[in-house]
Amino acid sequence: MKAFPTRTASLLLALTGGLFAAQPAWALLPIQHWTQPSGAKVWLVDSPGIPMVDVQVAFDAGNRRDPADQAGLASAVALMASKGVLASGDAPAQDENALGEAWADLGANFGAAADDDGFSYVLRSLTEPDLLAKATRLAARQIAEPSWPQDIWQRDRARWSAALKEADTRPATVAAKAFSAAVYGGHPYGQQTSEATLARIDVSAMQAFHRKLINACGARVSIVGALDRAQADALVTQLLAPLQAHDAAARPGSACPQPPALPDVPALSAARTIDIPFASAQAHVLIGQPGITRRNPDFLAVMVGNHILGGGGFTSRLMEQVREKRGLSYSVYSGFAPGLHAGAFQIGLQTRSDQAPEAVKVSQQVLAEFVAKGPTAAELRAAKDNLVGGFALRIDSNRKLLSNVANIAWNDLPLDYLEHWTKRVEALTADEVRAAMARMLQPDRMVTVVVGGSKQ
Repeated sequence: MKAFPTRTASLLLALTGGLFAAQPAWALLPIQHWTQPSGAKVWLVDSPGIPMVDVQVAFDAGNRRDPADQAGLASAVALMASKGVLASGDAPAQDENALGEAWADLGANFGAAADDDGFSYVLRSLTEPDLLAKATRLAARQIAEPSWPQDIWQRDRARWSAALKEADTRPATVAAKAFSAAVYGGHPYGQQTSEATLARIDVSAMQAFHRKLINACGARVSIVGALDRAQADALVTQLLAPLQAHDAAARPGSACPQPPALPDVPALSAARTIDIPFASAQAHVLIGQPGITRRNPDFLAVMVGNHILGGGGFTSRLMEQVREKRGLSYSVYSGFAPGLHAGAFQIGLQTRSDQAPEAVKVSQQVLAEFVAKGPTAAELRAAKDNLVGGFALRIDSNRKLLSNVANIAWNDLPLDYLEHWTKRVEALTADEVRAAMARMLQPDRMVTVVVGGSKQ
């Protein structure tokens, strides 16, 4: 193979050498995009420096698609993806042990996961043709032909239920559940897996979920690795072929099914405080409300604002006021959870129970002042330096590149999003950050959850 530096290495060199303006990320990290005849959409970064490929296949089948009384269903489907596959042609059925051995023999990895918005399969393999072909065939079978072994599901459901029961003994879990319920209300983001919802999930429910929502025509495939466009297109075709065949058999001649639209997360109408007694050494405090969607034009301004408020570690305002000046907590943070809907904004800390009222008051004051006045020039400069200076670390491996490409794919961001990222961050003004934070946050309408704190 011809020797040349990887695009990641080239980008790092450009950034660290101060040449970013002359050689933008777009010139070094082109993203190719096309739609296959099946309807599957593909995003590719051809990164030939290492003979390896990382693939993510995403579907609109996340936890927000769970029926309310079967919360955890999407995650259960993901869990069972590795528990066995049906026989297919000359290939025999394989149980979870045989699958584990097969992946080990290939030196490859495959897995499935569900989050609030999406459901994804992830494959990592060397690109040596024979190995990649075998890995792709095996992954295709796990995507399209899971065997859903009843005994394995009963075993894993029991383990999952026991883990949930144990988690409910911890104050952090109690606080998180109360906060989520109060912030999201009846929105699907607020659905929580419990022993009761797991008990209602059986193999037939998982099969129906998979059949309804895991469709080749709805796949968004992100690829980073040593494959050109023709090779990547062939990989996607092979990876989705069994799933496409099942789709065609189940819905001959029909259009690609579209999951129903879901409502937005409703805004909070008033402040609310929830005090939950708990026998713990420290009080767990969460303050927040519905926040921002990932596609919102204010996203970068809010990201910078949050970095200054509570996302920047020891340099943040919350850390300075709550920990450094008053010693009320070892750590305090703020963050947004942007998604297809308005994921929660959250301030979190732990403190002595007798200090909880003061910690809450100070945190609320810091938030209100920041939303009203915005950052200082020095704070904005420091945040930009930190975020822009750390940009190279966001893309310094194939897996990180894949995460960025998948973000672009999932959220319909421009293909040149990475090219303009640092320029757009640098261009933000203090007024723009203040206005964006004010549009997103209403300090007088926050949920405050205190678990373990003493009432005053």
